[in-house]
Amino acid sequence: MDSILVINLALVAFLIVLTAFFVGSEFAVIKVRMSRIDQLISEGNKKAVIVKKLVNDLDYYLSACQLGITVTALGLGWLGEPTVEKILHPLFHQFGIPDAVSTVISIAIAFALVTFLHVVIGELAPKTLAIQYAEEMTMVFARPLYWFGKIMAPLIWTLNGSARVMLRIFGVQPATHEQAHSEEELKIIMSQSYQSGEINQTELSYMQNIFDFDERVAKDIMVPRMQVVTLTQAMSRDEVIAFVDEHQYTRYPVTADGDKDHIIGFVNVKEMLTSYAAGRERKLVDFVHEMPMIHEVTPLQDVLLKMKQDRVHIAVVIDEYGGTAGVITMEDILEEIVGEIRDEFDDDEVPDIQQQSDSIYHINGRVLLSDLEKQFGLTFEESEEVDTIGGWIQVQNNEIAESDFIDHGEHRWVVIEMDNHQIKQVALELRTAA
Repeated sequence: MDSILVINLALVAFLIVLTAFFVGSEFAVIKVRMSRIDQLISEGNKKAVIVKKLVNDLDYYLSACQLGITVTALGLGWLGEPTVEKILHPLFHQFGIPDAVSTVISIAIAFALVTFLHVVIGELAPKTLAIQYAEEMTMVFARPLYWFGKIMAPLIWTLNGSARVMLRIFGVQPATHEQAHSEEELKIIMSQSYQSGEINQTELSYMQNIFDFDERVAKDIMVPRMQVVTLTQAMSRDEVIAFVDEHQYTRYPVTADGDKDHIIGFVNVKEMLTSYAAGRERKLVDFVHEMPMIHEVTPLQDVLLKMKQDRVHIAVVIDEYGGTAGVITMEDILEEIVGEIRDEFDDDEVPDIQQQSDSIYHINGRVLLSDLEKQFGLTFEESEEVDTIGGWIQVQNNEIAESDFIDHGEHRWVVIEMDNHQIKQVALELRTAA
């Protein structure tokens, strides 16, 4: 084998390696996560700085990769097949195969072999590696790709400019690379991260709750007016102590005359009982703090901000007529993110949704329709004006009583408990698997 043939084979191998480099660089730069690169930069990784330059000018460096892949493919076509054919032709000649036939067979085998090496080693293998190890391969390939882009800048600029001109002729504007993700895309990413084990169930729930939190308003989670327990400013010390002992809350709204539409503020039980224990003779009104007022359609994020600014943990929720619709506490808001919070006085509390059997659930009448739709895959008609399952059932039958039921599609809703006209507990009977 002469030296020219050896050099040609070395060049063929080199071109295949170059193809693998450009293909791997192309897929790795696309696949790498920008958030991870920013994290590495904050940790002082210098290679990550170059990677960020590539990602920020993605269109340019993808063009550089395409240029490299095209040039190496042309080089393989020009050099690879003739070189392999020259090696094979003498072998066929030794078996007495005519020159015309051996030439055709040699060219066919050379084409198949070079194509196989180019596709498998030069493209498929680096593509798979780049997808699986995007971060590692981007770190390795970033610097040489960066300098290749700098060296070939005039040619890349010319080719990119020509492509843009051609696109504009057909009325197409070149697209920019978008790094931002929509809310739905983030939810999909989080679900995939959970399935792959990158985050656990608790972390997934927290992040899902954050998205739901942004869509909720005060009336969705407030304690409704009928369930609000209030003190009256005229109560004596003994009456207050007995009242607190019965209900065991930390904070109570205080009314002027027992009318929940005339709340003058709230008291903190810890502050009040500490003063009583110290023997100080003070009236209930001396412990009253100003209580902020929140409209029932105020977003929860604004309610939380208001409470933080006013340094309070409870607020009055008012309706469109200025009357008291209910109260909302900091605990209610935090539970929307971290789930149910229970303390030593919550032993008698039960979850809002309790599974009794495979097909029966007991549900608090205040549970939101949106939560039931999400958990059971249900659809509620005529629900534009109501938010809770209790309210929806009353819309379907305003004369409904305990033990009455409503059939809805394949499911049945049974009223378990009512307080006057308020539905407090219902049962969901699933006729088919949800």
